[in-house]
Amino acid sequence: MRCVAFMRNVNQGQRGHPSTSDIVAGFADAGCPGVQTFQSNGTILFDSDEPASVVEQAADAVAARSGHAREILWIPLSELGAVVDEHGGTPEPRRFEFTLHSGTRIDPHDARVASLAAEYRCSIVDAGQGWALVRNEVEGEGHATPVLENLTGKRATSRGLPTLIRLVARFGS
Repeated sequence: MRCVAFMRNVNQGQRGHPSTSDIVAGFADAGCPGVQTFQSNGTILFDSDEPASVVEQAADAVAARSGHAREILWIPLSELGAVVDEHGGTPEPRRFEFTLHSGTRIDPHDARVASLAAEYRCSIVDAGQGWALVRNEVEGEGHATPVLENLTGKRATSRGLPTLIRLVARFGS
């Protein structure tokens, strides 16, 4: 299965962050030697029949190689492609963030969810198991990660919708 992993809080090439070679080697150590990184934000494409195990092992291997521990969350590329197919045509894609989290499914219509998102000047427009699509009120602002971390009590990591549109266009779903 083709999957996309998001490493949390990564800017490859910057001091204090895992390097691209550490990430690629960490996934190889986890049994996925043919990964592809996308941009420099810790977005990785990989193939595996056991992605949860690969990601767990890769996180440990990247930390051991680089000295910088980072959470890694993943989603099947086909599921990410379906989200892009449904929402990628919005006239304002820069207001949207796609967030992976390790909590339960978020109900965008729940009053508590909507209220908390509104406090952060955003709304959750779609969600599935382990992911949410957030629309920020102001273009260029990013509130998805803190909203999802607050709602789930767990770590989350986000990518802008334009990034995912380019990723799906390049690698297919």
